[in-house]
Amino acid sequence: MEFKQLRSFVEVMHQGGFTQAAKTLHISQSAVSKQVAQLEQSLGTPLLERLGSQLRLTAAGSVVLQRAEGMLRLRNELLSELDDLSQLARGELRLGLPLLGSDALFAELFAEYRRRYPNISIHLLEGGSLNIEQGVLSGELELGGSLLPKDPQFAFQPFCDEPMDALLPTDHPLATKTAIRLEELADTPFLLYQRSFVLNDRLLQACQQVGFTPKEGGRSGQADFLAALVAAGQGVVLLPRVVARGLVRPGVVRLTLKAPAYLRWDIAFIWREGAYLSKAAQAWLALLRERPVSRAER
Repeated sequence: MEFKQLRSFVEVMHQGGFTQAAKTLHISQSAVSKQVAQLEQSLGTPLLERLGSQLRLTAAGSVVLQRAEGMLRLRNELLSELDDLSQLARGELRLGLPLLGSDALFAELFAEYRRRYPNISIHLLEGGSLNIEQGVLSGELELGGSLLPKDPQFAFQPFCDEPMDALLPTDHPLATKTAIRLEELADTPFLLYQRSFVLNDRLLQACQQVGFTPKEGGRSGQADFLAALVAAGQGVVLLPRVVARGLVRPGVVRLTLKAPAYLRWDIAFIWREGAYLSKAAQAWLALLRERPVSRAER
């Protein structure tokens, strides 16, 4: 049994198939299949049931998946600790960044980190908070930018706290206002984020609190595309102010949103509670503390 076999097996289950696992691992699909088959042979039991194009874990597969995730996480932590001996002369930072707002908040920080620590290899994952939290818990990521977590499995360092603004088409009946209440948008379709964005849940909760359930006009994880849909008259999108400011364009107006206090974009960098943080991760957190993003006011 080898770590590469465990990694292939875990990725097949995480990605939902051999093809996607091969893309993630940057090897051929046949190599992934071979490594999983070798793992089954070395353990003397089948781990997967293949039902057409669907994969299902056997009872043994469920046990192996859980243990393999733990073994791979421990291996990554061991390598991180050993890398620290070289005082950042080499190493890896496994970092997750929110898909929304990364260009506005993290491009300069990322560049500065690379300037200071050119020998640190950065494995970067972008996604919604749910994806990033899953990556941190599985050990795929060491640090991740996510909405402020409530789960005690995470430790965190706050980074920013932004109010939400509304982007509306210029021909919308409310577009001449400078500020708008959430309930005034009850009859306007909402352009929402991908389902991995926890911000969707906060938005739905806030709308229900003021008396309506939003009508869905579309979904995307790309802020530019959402703004383009607004310009095309497809609905309203609520975005963090730091993001919304950069998306005003012909056909789009930005209004201050008056909404429940919890409907904010409060980003923190999270890691597993009690986990060892490599020198590379500690250096990223220290850089963030040098350039704090203050709490934006309404």
